[in-house]
Amino acid sequence: MRHALALAARGRGAVEPNPMVGAVVLDPTGKPVGEGWHQKFGGPHAEVFALQAAGARARGGTLLVTLEPCCHHGKTPPCTDAVLRAGVARVVAAMADPFPRVAGGGLALLRAAGVDVQVGLCEADARALNAPYLKLLSTGRPWVHAKWAMTLDGKLAARTGDSKWISGAESRRRVHELRGRLDAILVGRGTVVADDPLLTARPAGVRVPARVVLTASGELPAACQLRATAREAPVLVYTANPGKLGGWAADGAEVVGFGELTLDAVLADLGRRRFTNVLLEGGAGLLGAARDADAIDEFHVFIAPKVVGGSAALTPVGGTGAARMAEALTLEGVTFEPSGADVYVHGFAPGRVVV
Repeated sequence: MRHALALAARGRGAVEPNPMVGAVVLDPTGKPVGEGWHQKFGGPHAEVFALQAAGARARGGTLLVTLEPCCHHGKTPPCTDAVLRAGVARVVAAMADPFPRVAGGGLALLRAAGVDVQVGLCEADARALNAPYLKLLSTGRPWVHAKWAMTLDGKLAARTGDSKWISGAESRRRVHELRGRLDAILVGRGTVVADDPLLTARPAGVRVPARVVLTASGELPAACQLRATAREAPVLVYTANPGKLGGWAADGAEVVGFGELTLDAVLADLGRRRFTNVLLEGGAGLLGAARDADAIDEFHVFIAPKVVGGSAALTPVGGTGAARMAEALTLEGVTFEPSGADVYVHGFAPGRVVV
């Protein structure tokens, strides 16, 4: 099952909003004879690849799969049909699929056909792997990643606002790799004004993320990289004053107006679009609002061995913040990796995954 989970992870970025799924087939003696994973959205599921690889050797054997086989017609036929045709005697699933059109139905169908079904092997690992998919299903909101680079003294930029570059080439490469597997990159108006970012993955990844700007006032530069490239890669602008952004709309951006612009309203709209993973790239105001709202699920922080100083220099996370150190958000599942001369800190908000 752990090998099936590793196979499933190969689909990260290519299968969303579907879940990542891996499968392994054992023959009746317990020998592995087939494996597969869900490789792209709309393509065959993991079970189909694994059973095709096993062929006749699957009959009387065991199928291990990281998620309950589907029992409905979607973009592909039901996986339960393929399982029953293959003649496996036992199916071991890491977890049931909460998707409403499955939700235990696949397991029930297999049991009714006489297949020995077991559920729960490595379930915590399977839930951690597909935490973004599970969150989107249960809350209607995407999984929120937060990323920033800062100096050793915790600064996001120098006192003049200059921030190029805090992190080194290896850290920037990692960020582009992250961008290339997510659905959207979110920034606030201040970042567009100060940095004129392009917000694309370079080189391109398996996904083309939407570039998302939040501006309550509707005030954005008349000329910037995002507006100039809005027809090349999607640009979404969320605002409380859509009337000020007619020029952006004319240049290809989608302008979405709210009576009151809130981060939750934006995330709800992105969820309706079936965005599974989104990335907050700043600035301090947006990250602070997300931290205050407990909206961040996963953190990617790059710490450079630089000291810039200055009491007026920005820190990465603004907002109201905690009143007492005991109220500080303490990450779980934290790892530390060298990233060139920098350190990459990765972790999760409390309770997001079982670690």
